[in-house]
Amino acid sequence: MASWLLWLIVVFTIITVGKGKQNVRQVCHPNDLKGLTSFKAGIHVDTSGRLAKWVGHGCCSWEGITCNETTGRVTGIRLPGFISTNDFVFQSQMRGLLSPSITLVSCLEVIDLGGLIGLAGRIPPSIGLRLPNLRKLYLYGNKLIGPVPDSIGKLSKLEELHLYENRLSGSLPSTMGNLKNLNQLLLYSNELAGKIPDSITDLTNIVQMDLHSNILTGHIPERIGEMQVLEKLDLSENLLTGKIPHSLANLNSISELYLNTNYLEGEIPFPSSFGQLSSLGFLRLDDNHLTGRIPASFGNMVSLQRVSLANNKFEGVIPSSLGNLSALKELYLSGNLLSGQIPESVGQLSQLIMFNVSHNQIQGPLPHELSSLENLQTLDLSFNHLNLISFPRWLAELPSLSRIYCARCGIQGEIPDFLQATPSPIQELDLSSNHLTGSLPAWLGRLTQLYKLNFSRNSLVSRIPVSVRNLQYLGVLDLHSNKLTGPINNVFQIGNAFSDGSLTYIDLSDNYFSTGIVQAGVGSQTGIQYLNLSHNFLEGRVTTTIGRLKSLQTLDLSCNKLGFNLPEALANVSSLEKLKLQKNHFTGRIPVGFLKLKRLKELDLSDNLLAGEIPAGKPLTDFPQSSYSGNKGLCGKPLSPCKVKGLLLVEEPLKPC
Repeated sequence: MASWLLWLIVVFTIITVGKGKQNVRQVCHPNDLKGLTSFKAGIHVDTSGRLAKWVGHGCCSWEGITCNETTGRVTGIRLPGFISTNDFVFQSQMRGLLSPSITLVSCLEVIDLGGLIGLAGRIPPSIGLRLPNLRKLYLYGNKLIGPVPDSIGKLSKLEELHLYENRLSGSLPSTMGNLKNLNQLLLYSNELAGKIPDSITDLTNIVQMDLHSNILTGHIPERIGEMQVLEKLDLSENLLTGKIPHSLANLNSISELYLNTNYLEGEIPFPSSFGQLSSLGFLRLDDNHLTGRIPASFGNMVSLQRVSLANNKFEGVIPSSLGNLSALKELYLSGNLLSGQIPESVGQLSQLIMFNVSHNQIQGPLPHELSSLENLQTLDLSFNHLNLISFPRWLAELPSLSRIYCARCGIQGEIPDFLQATPSPIQELDLSSNHLTGSLPAWLGRLTQLYKLNFSRNSLVSRIPVSVRNLQYLGVLDLHSNKLTGPINNVFQIGNAFSDGSLTYIDLSDNYFSTGIVQAGVGSQTGIQYLNLSHNFLEGRVTTTIGRLKSLQTLDLSCNKLGFNLPEALANVSSLEKLKLQKNHFTGRIPVGFLKLKRLKELDLSDNLLAGEIPAGKPLTDFPQSSYSGNKGLCGKPLSPCKVKGLLLVEEPLKPC
């Protein structure tokens, strides 16, 4: 009997506990319910439909909500914008304000509202006081404004803080240094200003810190080298000044270091001894004001894969020790004051795919050892003091080379025929600002993978060959400042690999072209954004087909012999920002439709034969008189008012010189 009674007690206990747990799951804590419903009330658009399912009082069963099994308190809000399942991938949005009442959900450990695009408002100022258990806070990819709250330093358990891609402003709170458990700090692409607080170096457990694309000022904290487990540091695209701290050399775990696009000065202080920064794979110091020489000790950082020191003021020779960087794939040294010759040891970089030393003072000859770079895909030697005289044949024989930039390298003579049959199809070829003579070869049409072709600023004298019509992937064509003649129609008749053609940039200015303008917009090349045909001898009419160039931003037809009325179809090119038609023979009135060109920032119709009143309204009346001068019959703002004679507007007579 006793055993039977004991069994009943056990069964009763199990049933009671089970019902208790079930009730815990079904009934939401009052504070949690209030916090979540307030959050929902602040959202007026939810394209995912998740919030619409938040009904009743059992919040632990709501989508995106997790609860503690024992206490029933809400511990997680997971409503990211990017939803991925086995069946589909969906980018959802929520538009509305982040309710400060979300901090009523006081047992939260995870908040993931990242990438919702339209979530606005501010981070609740009391977040650090109300959510002591918070470990992960994801609010990235929204429209949040205001500061990062000072109270955030109270979140002693916080491990990951992702606030990037918002509109946050103000300075970084010094209290951030209290977040001893933080391992990820991602605040990039905001409007954060002021200095980086020294206390941030107290984050000794941080692995990834990314503050790029803000407006931070001042110096990089001197003690930054104490962040011993840091693997990625990105402070690029700010307004930082001063020197690079010596302590950076102590970051033994660092693999990615980005300090580019600031105002840093002085010399590179690392590595100062062998073994420092041995894990560093990616280094960007470009676009600063750094000076001095490239340290010979650079050759000791054997893990380097990508290095950019471009656009600084480095001088002296390229150290031969760079040949020790056996893992190096990309090396950018352009835009400095480097001199001497390219060291032979560069030929040892067997993994190198990109080598850019343009805009320096490098001298020739080129070391033949470069012919060993079997993986090299892009080579830019432009604007140095090389004086190559002829294009090196061995360069064209590199098995992987497809992008060749040799502008102003002193190359003379005709375009070398061996470029038509390179081991790797040429995709980009820039031989501008040399001393090339002769014609554009017909074999250009065989370079069917060509995307960019620049032969500008040479002395080429031929017509554009018909074969260019085969270049269906050509996106950039620059032949300006030569002596080319004949029609330009072949350019507009290039085949179509894409629905609106491949060409986006065309510059044929400063030549002797005479016809072919009527083909603009006729063929499939309707995606052109930049078209410069100025300073030629083009005649005839600009036809209405030019209105098909819906992506056109710059049109320059100045200094030709074009006539007839201005093409009214240009009024339909709403993307137009720059229109230069000066020094032609255009007649008639300025089309009223030009008032629709709301994006127009630069206009020049001077020195034509235009007449009548300038259409009143923006943007036409905002331009200076010089935009319309030299047209004897034009009047109206910004020129002199048109005089009324009877019911007709007549232009004022020209004043004597």
